[in-house]
Amino acid sequence: MRGLLRRGERAYGARGVRGRYGARGGLLALALALTTTGCVTVHGETALVPTATRGEAATALKRFRAAYNEAARDLDPAKDAAVLAGPFGAITQDTLRARKAQDPSSGRRASPLEVSDVRYLIPRQRGWPRWFVADTDTNRDVDEDPARDTRWLFLFTRSGPEADWRATYLAILSPREIPKFRTDGDGYVVPATPGALSRAYATFLKDGKGERFAPGQHTTGWREQRAKNAERPGWTIQWADEPADTGSFRPYALRTADGGSLAFFASRHYERRTGAANVSVVPPLAAKPLLKGRVDRSYTLAYTSNATVRVPASGGPAVFLNRLQGLTGAEGG
Repeated sequence: MRGLLRRGERAYGARGVRGRYGARGGLLALALALTTTGCVTVHGETALVPTATRGEAATALKRFRAAYNEAARDLDPAKDAAVLAGPFGAITQDTLRARKAQDPSSGRRASPLEVSDVRYLIPRQRGWPRWFVADTDTNRDVDEDPARDTRWLFLFTRSGPEADWRATYLAILSPREIPKFRTDGDGYVVPATPGALSRAYATFLKDGKGERFAPGQHTTGWREQRAKNAERPGWTIQWADEPADTGSFRPYALRTADGGSLAFFASRHYERRTGAANVSVVPPLAAKPLLKGRVDRSYTLAYTSNATVRVPASGGPAVFLNRLQGLTGAEGG
């Protein structure tokens, strides 16, 4: 592991189509720069086109939900592997493996994910990968209190003309946290350049330097918590952080009406735990199906983070709105 020390349907993306910001909840039980050219090609690689039709987006969401529910019921990662990618995919797949190891019957007791009041945020772009966001209400709210209502925003990507749509990012937000988005003359949302958020985040967690992120639970608060945990009696705990911004982990962003953006990005985090001679060194139960190598006096836990931030138009510090993190690896040492 490098860097270590040993969530009815309506569309929003066509002129005249109406949408609203409707009705954040627990994570799975189980965290563009456009090219310019005047050419038009058969598959639209260089034409400025909508990334999906409303029908395509609705089909992608339906296909995802069917596979996701089947996999969650059977705790079988193979059943939704074809509809997942990126950080959301990594977290979901390994969470299923961990849940099966801890309680093989738990999937049968879980209720299927249901979505309603769907709004599709479809941009226009050139080239690949293509993407869109499905802003949904779900049955995952913990109670009927409107103040605790949530929306699940699924970001879908498609890597090429022959590829299928895959759910790549998930953001769980309250309605008030979802901004108004800028649209073009035909009602399509406008993509933004996300920048090097993943790299900046890994750097901040390492040394606390830079002003790219506002203080909060996932920034200054996480660094403070790490410092406290490092002093646990009988243990030495070390951390390392890496950007994850290539391939299916590349970041995406939508321009907001105020000139800022809503960005989705990923990162990877490692925690190495070394026990003293008189301490029993046993990895958490959730890590056992992911464990590689022999555990002697230490082991390393690898996590994948799926983050959603609001970037102000001023270019000021990004504010974390949601970060979903899942255990995605373990190694003895």
